[in-house]
Amino acid sequence: MSDTIFSFPVRVYYEDTDAGGIVYYANYLKFFERARTEWLRALGVEQDLLLSQNVAFVVTQVLMDNKKPARFNELLTVTSQISTLKRASMVFTQQIFNSANELVCSASITVACIALQEMKARVIPAQITEVIKRGR
Repeated sequence: MSDTIFSFPVRVYYEDTDAGGIVYYANYLKFFERARTEWLRALGVEQDLLLSQNVAFVVTQVLMDNKKPARFNELLTVTSQISTLKRASMVFTQQIFNSANELVCSASITVACIALQEMKARVIPAQITEVIKRGR
């Protein structure tokens, strides 16, 4: 859906790895989350302000494919791109590359917009969808 790809650098810290010095698979989800948050921030959308307005985004589905191991102290690049934008949700295509530009991990992540206090789906606020469409 979008030609715009947001890139975010992530350094692998010791705490991200298992006993063998390889990134523990669940930590790739954290890297993807950081990249989505920074993508919103780059568009001028701050999640703490959204929370104060009873708006939150929650992950509803993850399809992740691990290709290569990432190791302690590596500098990775996490890319994020919206592949589907609906009224109350969006699907991100995200990838993690190592410094040799080899694909480490890829994911399709569905994020839904909710009214936080009610914990119910809601339409993504128009000011956010407008910013997303302009930023793409």
